[in-house]
Amino acid sequence: MDDFLAARSQMALSLGFHIVFSCIGMVMPFFMAVSHYKWLKTNDEVYKNLTKAWSKGVAIFFATGAVSGTMLSFELGLLWPKFMEHAGPIFGMPFSLEGTAFFIEAIALGFFLYGWNKLNKWFHWFTGMVVGVSGLASGILVVAANAWMNSPAGFDFVGGKYLNIDPIQAMFNKAWFSQALHMCLAAFTATGFAVAGVHALMILRNRNKLFHLKAFKIAATFACIGALLQPLSGDLSAKDVAKRQPAKLAAMEALYHTEKPAPLLIGGIVNEEDRTVKGAIKIPGALSFLAHGDFKAEVKGLDQIPKNEQPPVAITHYAFQIMVGLGTFMMLISVLYFFNLFRKKSFADKPWLLKLFVFAIPLGYIALEAGWVVTEVGRQPWIIYGIMRTKDAVTPMPGIAYSFYIFSAIYFSLSIVVTFLLYRQIKMVPVVYDQPVEVK
Repeated sequence: MDDFLAARSQMALSLGFHIVFSCIGMVMPFFMAVSHYKWLKTNDEVYKNLTKAWSKGVAIFFATGAVSGTMLSFELGLLWPKFMEHAGPIFGMPFSLEGTAFFIEAIALGFFLYGWNKLNKWFHWFTGMVVGVSGLASGILVVAANAWMNSPAGFDFVGGKYLNIDPIQAMFNKAWFSQALHMCLAAFTATGFAVAGVHALMILRNRNKLFHLKAFKIAATFACIGALLQPLSGDLSAKDVAKRQPAKLAAMEALYHTEKPAPLLIGGIVNEEDRTVKGAIKIPGALSFLAHGDFKAEVKGLDQIPKNEQPPVAITHYAFQIMVGLGTFMMLISVLYFFNLFRKKSFADKPWLLKLFVFAIPLGYIALEAGWVVTEVGRQPWIIYGIMRTKDAVTPMPGIAYSFYIFSAIYFSLSIVVTFLLYRQIKMVPVVYDQPVEVK
C-alpha cells in the first residue's frame, strides 16, 4: 500500500467510523427529550426509566464520538497538510463554531446526567434539549465545511494564491443547505430505525414489553418521518449536484454519454473499460427530470468531462444504488408503520412489522455510509473541487501505511468496547430500569 492510498484509506475509515457515532449523538438526545417530556406530562414512571436508560446510551456514544472526532481533527493536519495550509483560514470558522457547540453539548449533558432530583424538573428537561440542539448544530457545521470542499466559496483563487477571504461566504456556500438537510434527515432515519429495531427485538422476545413498546414508538416515529422526507431532500441535492458537479452526477448514474432526454438507471453492472452499463432498468427521461425538473432536458455525461477529472464510476454508481435502494425500502416500512398507527393497532400484535424493523437495524447506517461514499468518491480527483487535487494535498511524510494500521486497530478496539457497553446496557433494562409488565 503506497502512502497516498494509505492516507485515503485512513481518512475513509475514520470518517466511516465517526459518522455513525456523530449521527447517534445528533439524534438520540431528541428521543430522550420526548420520553422525558412524556414523563413530566403524564407522571408515567416507564417514561422516566426509559429516559434514564437512553441517557446512559447517549453518554456512551458521546464519549466515543468525542474520541473519534478528536482523532479526525489531528488526521486532517497529519495526512493533508497542503490542504489545511490553504483551506484552514477559509473554512476554519465552522470548525471553530463546532468546537463551541461541542463544549456546550458536553456541559449540558453533564447537567442532565447528574441533575436528577437536583434541578428544577423543566430546567432539567431543557438541558436535555440543549444536548440535542448543540449536537445537531455540530453536525450541521461539520457538513458545512465538507460542503465547502464540494462548492468552494469565500475567496478568489488568483495565480495559485487564495485572496480576499470571506469566512461567512465560505461557510454558507451553495452546497451547505442541501447537504446539511440531507445529512440531518439521514441521521434521524438511520438512528431511528436502529433504535426502534433493537426495541422491536426485545418486544418479539417478550421482555419488558411495555417499556420497549413505548421506546419503539418514539424511535420509530422519528425514523419513519425522516425516511418519508428524505426523498425531498434527495431531489434538492440531485438538482444542486447537477448544477455544480456534473461529473459526480454522471458517475452516480454511470452516464458515460450526454443524453437528451437522459434515462434513470436502476441497478446494472458497470464496465469501466467498455464504458457501458449492462442489465440496468432504464426509466426514460427520469434523470433529466431529477436533475433539471424537465423530462426532456439534456444531462451532461462523462464524455464532456476531461478524463483526468472523472471520478471512479463503478464505486460511485453502486454506492448510490445502495443508498437509494435501502432508502426506498425504509420508506415502505414507514408507510406500513403509519398505516398501522392510523388504525390504532397494537404493535405487539404485529410481529411481521416488528421483524421488518429488526431487519432494518443496520440498513440506515449502510445507506448513510453509501451516501458518504457518493459524496467523497464522486468528488475525486479533487479535494477542493476544481481547485486542488487530492494527490497534491497528501503529506510527503513516509510510513503512512503504519499509521493506517494503528488507527484501524484503535477503531476496531473502540467498536468492541462500545458493543460490549451497549449489550450490557440492554441486559440491565429489567434489573435497573424496568420490572416486567404484561401488556393487556
